[in-house]
Amino acid sequence: MGGTLDHKLAAEQILAAVGGKDNIVSAAHCATRLRLVIADDTKVDMAAVEDAEGAKGNFQAAGQLQVIYGTGTVNKVFDEFVALAGITAGSTADAKAAAAAKGNPIQRATKLLGDVFVPIIPAIVASGLLMGLTEGINSAMGGALDLNPWYNLIHTFANASFVFLQILIGFSAARVFGGNEFLGGVIGMIMNHTALINAWNIPGAIEKFGESAYQLVGVNGTAGDIIASGHIPQVQLFGFYNVTLQGYQGHVIPVVVAVFIMCIIEKWLHKHVPDMLDLFVTPLVTVLLTGLLTMTIIGPVFAAFEELVLHFFQFLLAIPFGLGGAISGAIYPLTVVLGVHHMFNALEASMVAAGADSFNPIISACNIAQGAACLAVFLRTKSEKKKGLALPSGISSLLGITEPAIYGVNLPAFKPFIAAICGGAAGGAVSSFLGLTSISYGITGFFGYLITNNALHYTIVFAVAFGVSFLIANILYREEDVVKKPAAAAPAAAAAPAVKAAPVAEKVDAIDEAGILASPMNGECVAMTDAPDPMFASLAVGNGAVVLPTDGAVYSPVSGMVGMLFDTKHAIGLVTDDGIEILIHIGVDTVELGGTPFTAHVKQFDRVEAGQLLIEADLAAIEAAGKPTATMVIITNTDDFSSIEPSLGPVKAGEKLCTVTK
Repeated sequence: MGGTLDHKLAAEQILAAVGGKDNIVSAAHCATRLRLVIADDTKVDMAAVEDAEGAKGNFQAAGQLQVIYGTGTVNKVFDEFVALAGITAGSTADAKAAAAAKGNPIQRATKLLGDVFVPIIPAIVASGLLMGLTEGINSAMGGALDLNPWYNLIHTFANASFVFLQILIGFSAARVFGGNEFLGGVIGMIMNHTALINAWNIPGAIEKFGESAYQLVGVNGTAGDIIASGHIPQVQLFGFYNVTLQGYQGHVIPVVVAVFIMCIIEKWLHKHVPDMLDLFVTPLVTVLLTGLLTMTIIGPVFAAFEELVLHFFQFLLAIPFGLGGAISGAIYPLTVVLGVHHMFNALEASMVAAGADSFNPIISACNIAQGAACLAVFLRTKSEKKKGLALPSGISSLLGITEPAIYGVNLPAFKPFIAAICGGAAGGAVSSFLGLTSISYGITGFFGYLITNNALHYTIVFAVAFGVSFLIANILYREEDVVKKPAAAAPAAAAAPAVKAAPVAEKVDAIDEAGILASPMNGECVAMTDAPDPMFASLAVGNGAVVLPTDGAVYSPVSGMVGMLFDTKHAIGLVTDDGIEILIHIGVDTVELGGTPFTAHVKQFDRVEAGQLLIEADLAAIEAAGKPTATMVIITNTDDFSSIEPSLGPVKAGEKLCTVTK
């Protein structure tokens, strides 16, 4: 397909492929993707979506169908689409809300769990990696570092996230449920308070309701005396109700439920307490009521429920001969497709708090299997478009990011997805049989070596999951010997007369004759395949590099024209004097922030020079909203170049970010 894309035809094909205008709940777009919420997914012809004019790929997640067109193209297709469908254009936040409301109760509940736990995964990862390194070194030295002051100090840093996990969860849960984050943190502190007996210090202690009215610390002996006698300290309320003075270390669901109740109380009080008293009365009553409910009802009831769930999965994983691991490995990919896999975050957090996570290695086996199936498709397919998606998607799966592989390659072809299920089940069986565990969660694939309790066993699991999936995918996968038409590149804006770029210097300011693209920001350069957004990581939008910024100033890396500037100011498209198209996308899903953290210093169609300030971003505000600040710098007409190589490592604005070869 050559020439200029017919945007109306592209919109007509997508509208027909998704089942017509009556099947559209909501439509929106961001810098690169058309985002649709579909009423009935069974009416969508995914093959037609895949083959639609101009579509560079598609992705289904969180109740949305996202079709990638690229910068400068998506907004034109979107305009035609809403006109044809006769619907009102919405924001991506509207689409996200519609998608969330469309899900069933289980999906909505697990999405909430995911929203609570995903933001704290970096803290868990940091602690897990540090614990893995320190404890691994000490184990290799036969425990020689047990009394080493440096080891003990660093080990304190390493387990901090686990010791105070309830506070992290409380803060995150309050943000998700719409309450005051700091009050949520206070509820976590209450459940983790040093005045309560640490749950990890009372193995074997039992409550004897009925044998004694209550046992009060300092009256019937010290806390240590009471624990030694086989009892947990209690106080009595209302003359008959015993409250156990025990912390909730190792429990996560009680904190989430307690903060959910806290937010309900807080919101009710904000509506009913007079404004002049609200600042004092609302926090006081909220903490008092939530604290009492937590220690008397919520904590005991949901801790018991959590223990039952944990014991069920431990029972499942303990089924002999690896059968339980095989069942878990086969089920997990299905939960990802259904969007309910976030429920395992809470389970794994409980397992990690208890000392060992036996589920994370199984999840890792499933992710590895998805990557292997994807790589098998890469080797067997004759479609250049599919090869271009399958290779980076397969590699990203081996590094722990599976969405591009599942939604972009394996699930649409279906047979590779079945192969990946088989590989995940085989790897899960071996993991369970060998008793493999992790000391953290959220880290899978190659990086799982850093947190596993046995590197050799992890290698065996890795090899089995990869080998089984790869072999079955090779056997099952078939396609006709047809090369799909390549996607059209986004139409270039009218280029200014050619201007010779400046010669190479220590500080470059354009894509010059040596093919140097400068960085728009200060920070660290990483490969595009490591982008925290799966669509950018899959290179479906284009290649380039990711900057992990240290400050929010965004400078123009080239001289040219502002071809696109979103109203939300989170993304800007530039066209160089010689027609190279560059997208700078600040953060992930930052379109949902409505432009609040961004200040633009240029307008669409402005002429800009290399080094000119384009946008200032409030990185702290972006992080506070739970969004990654990673900034993608993409050459959207990637097909015009034979290679784009990032210069990995620290980088300053105006210095080399990528080497581009014609």
